[in-house]
Amino acid sequence: MEHNVRKITVDMNEGKLKEDLERYRGRAVELGASRAIVVRAEAIPVDERVTLKCRIPRCFGYGASAHCPPNTLQPAELREILTRYKWAVFFTLDVPPEVIVRDKSTITERVEAYQLVFKIVSEVESAAFYDGHYLAFGFAAGSCRHTYCGRHEDCPAMQGRRCRFSLLARPSMEAVGIDVYKMVASAGWDIYPIGSGAKPEDIPKGVLAGIVIVQ
Repeated sequence: MEHNVRKITVDMNEGKLKEDLERYRGRAVELGASRAIVVRAEAIPVDERVTLKCRIPRCFGYGASAHCPPNTLQPAELREILTRYKWAVFFTLDVPPEVIVRDKSTITERVEAYQLVFKIVSEVESAAFYDGHYLAFGFAAGSCRHTYCGRHEDCPAMQGRRCRFSLLARPSMEAVGIDVYKMVASAGWDIYPIGSGAKPEDIPKGVLAGIVIVQ
């Protein structure tokens, strides 16, 4: 995707920030998000209990990639970093519940859904970067190891080699301690817990989420 590159200024385009944020929010929806909003960085809930759930019970992705716990940014680190930011764009993607429930029959649809979240985050982050918000960064949903490299035996970044999808791969919101359930509910949107024992017919919809911290 091509971008109109904006000159870097000392105030990091403070005067155009509101306009930029609205454009990024709209862009997320254009790319496929079901809904998106602009949120204050201070309102992003970061909680160590979220990453605790990666270990108890142990997630199949725990330690499997450079972007999954315990190898990625820690909640305390993110909490400190967010004090230097003011605004972010948060979005969700509605998917059929049977896509979220881990079943081999829906693996293609599941991978495509997660890949879309990664794509939206990457493109919105890139747009912010070229607009002069060069410290923008984002988090997606799920493990990039299983979203992009599920058919490979390893994560090359874990061995110090180049990531196969370096511009797309990144941690999930949960991997760095962001309480996605709380954040979605706080936005006034519906979200339901879907675990290994869930029955798709009992759940209205599945929800994936992503975020780009802009400035």
